[in-house]
Amino acid sequence: MYEGMIEQLENEYPEMVAWRRHFHENPELSFQEEKTPMKIAAFLRDLGVDDVQEAFGGRGVVAKIHGDLPGKTIALRADFDALPIQDAKDVEYKSKVPGVSHACGHDAHTSILLHTAKVLYENREHLQGTIVLIHQFAEEQTPGGAKPMVEAGCLEDVDVIFGTHLWSTFPEGSIFVKSGPLMAASDRFHIHIHGKGGHGALPQETRDPIVCGSAIVQSLQQVVSRNVDPLESAVLSFGAFESGGPFNVIPDTARITGTVRTFSTDVQAIVKERMDEIVRHVGKAHGMECTLDYDDGYPALINHEKETQYVQQAASELYGEERCRDMNPMMGGEDFAYYLQQKPGVFFFTGAGHPEAYPHHHPHFDIEEKAMLQASQMFIKLIEMSNKEGSPNG
Repeated sequence: MYEGMIEQLENEYPEMVAWRRHFHENPELSFQEEKTPMKIAAFLRDLGVDDVQEAFGGRGVVAKIHGDLPGKTIALRADFDALPIQDAKDVEYKSKVPGVSHACGHDAHTSILLHTAKVLYENREHLQGTIVLIHQFAEEQTPGGAKPMVEAGCLEDVDVIFGTHLWSTFPEGSIFVKSGPLMAASDRFHIHIHGKGGHGALPQETRDPIVCGSAIVQSLQQVVSRNVDPLESAVLSFGAFESGGPFNVIPDTARITGTVRTFSTDVQAIVKERMDEIVRHVGKAHGMECTLDYDDGYPALINHEKETQYVQQAASELYGEERCRDMNPMMGGEDFAYYLQQKPGVFFFTGAGHPEAYPHHHPHFDIEEKAMLQASQMFIKLIEMSNKEGSPNG
């Protein structure tokens, strides 16, 4: 029965492309999504789905398709927000919104889930259990949309959850996955330096925040190399150092911002503690007050072992073992992690690259659209596998 659904997706592919391009032309930023969730809800209701909830956890949409056969409750998630990046591609479906574009593939994720839902709904007499469709807002900007959607109950009664991300630099037609830690916790920090400004010709009368800030940057470079176990992973990077004005004036203040990426909560705690100590004591050594504001971002995304095996088996059966590839963990963040903290599941990558592919968040970003079909086929196959007798959650 599921084989027929997978075949039916081939017929949906042209419409899948058309809807992806519609969303691509009409992007909306995180926490500003208005028309996109309305369009999603209307699509599902037009299919006949009568269990559609809007404004879920904020701007999310959650719908349920009830199969006629007994089975598990399986959630599928797609995100739909865009980025504050000017679309520089020369294509007919270029963004119509100045300074905003789908430079990460969330337009495709949305179309994938909508057309997967269409096939599932049209075959509900053969469908086992209940499928929960989670259309999530604001993945790109913390605090993100996943956490409030979970808190609002989108995972209630769910047995397992699956999600995928199309990836423009992975070869089209391949599935990438890894059990355990896959994507890092993504934290932000702000360092505030309060000195005493004055004339650049009279530095002895000042407390120079630029010199102090430079010392802090240099000292913090040792946090990972001298405090974190070399067998663990951590990244501490600086994104901005803001201070000053006229060339001959020593400023009063400076501000440094950056990010920390970790997989282990123990490592995260070590990094936070040492950063705070170094910032305060380096500041004291320079005769000024320095403070660290540390903002926890998305937690590390940790895939569950059995569900990872489902992805590996599904990809091998659909496309051949050579097209299912193990991947190394990534230091990027993803708020799908919140779902996996609550329920068994897996997040995998679907290759969507081509010879001239640009990376994610690039003004020329685009995807090989055939990857949408493969991602949708994987979702249907994973529903089938999760409902098989003897599956780990059944």
